[in-house]
Amino acid sequence: MAQLFYVETLGCPKNQVDSDKLIGTLLADGMAPTDDPAAADLVVVNTCAFIDVARKESIDTILALDDQRKAGGRLVVTGCMAERYGDELAEALPEVDQVAGFGVPVNVVAKPEGKRSIAVSAAIPTLDLLNLPRPKSTSPWAYVKIAEGCDRTCGFCAIPSFRGPQRSRDISSILDEVDQLQVNEIVLVAQDLASYGKDRPSELGAGAIVPLVRAVSARVPWTRLLYLYPSDLSDDLIDAICETGVPYFDLSLQHVSKSLLRRMRRWGDGDRFLRRIADIRERESAAAFRSNFIVGYPGETEQDHDQLLAFVEHAQLDWCGFFSFSPEEGTYAADLDGAVPMSLINDRLAELRELQDEITARRRDELIGSTVKVLVDSVAEARSTREAPEIDGIIEVPEDLVVGQFHDVRIVDAMGPDLVAESL
Repeated sequence: MAQLFYVETLGCPKNQVDSDKLIGTLLADGMAPTDDPAAADLVVVNTCAFIDVARKESIDTILALDDQRKAGGRLVVTGCMAERYGDELAEALPEVDQVAGFGVPVNVVAKPEGKRSIAVSAAIPTLDLLNLPRPKSTSPWAYVKIAEGCDRTCGFCAIPSFRGPQRSRDISSILDEVDQLQVNEIVLVAQDLASYGKDRPSELGAGAIVPLVRAVSARVPWTRLLYLYPSDLSDDLIDAICETGVPYFDLSLQHVSKSLLRRMRRWGDGDRFLRRIADIRERESAAAFRSNFIVGYPGETEQDHDQLLAFVEHAQLDWCGFFSFSPEEGTYAADLDGAVPMSLINDRLAELRELQDEITARRRDELIGSTVKVLVDSVAEARSTREAPEIDGIIEVPEDLVVGQFHDVRIVDAMGPDLVAESL
């Protein structure tokens, strides 16, 4: 009888891709998946280390699964926390049998009593998760990671320190993976999506994302892009996104105050962002927009906050996330002066979220009465091109609509971020 494995994935969509590829290696080794960690011979936690809240969730999850695992079952920690804090994590968590950084094989072979394995990968793994085989998706959509690492030096972000520099995949390997997944929607992800190919100037080069998007779009009905750095959102890329039939723009803005953005070591300002959004809407009136903003970055003033409030009101984005600044060890911002009190950060977050909730609800109300094409993700739950999987609202649909297929429906009601639809 095959040994069983259980994988718990925390953090961003890029981690989910890593888990899928890890699962592919375990299946190839003859293991079988289980939804019950208490039945598993191998329990793997793919951790997130982006901010303090994510690290706490990772630790809590590890301890909870340690309590649940069966006698003799092995507990392995991988992902960002394992890579960034390998030795420290192993010392703090004696419950863990193996701490495996990026590109380190996770195995089920039992260690001698009292001995554990700590393995942190080199800057560029020898076993590169990017190019490992991946099983067919169990959902009608799937994330595909097109590059690993990041060459930017944003003041708040530690990702380049443990994910390494940008490494873009071959277009052929990406397309092979798209074919293997057999889905109706592909969601392209990377730390810096629009910079795909810049690290390989002789083979791919700047702008390589455009032919890649077109090639993927030729294979699947829907192609969606997440995490676009605004300075690389070229006219050609905008056109390519609109041509996919999924005019969804996830713009990594982080703030709109020019002076604060420079302290973040980032490009742009609110006026530039608004002009670009207006330009996209002129080309495609059905375009949907998402962004994320950091609140309480060191030096953020009331004027900066007011600029962000005004931008949110003016931009009328469909979806927005607001996050409190988290000082990360080793980053430029960790030692910046001008710390903002947490009580003030919470007040600013509440103000921004209330405003955006009203905007999102209003934009959803405007869709009532319209006819839209949806992809049914699960029984009675679907999405249109306006909703990215797992992060945006959903559309409730009749239970008899076939899962995994497209259907045309009429929107009849809205409940905050979610919609209700009926069959035509």
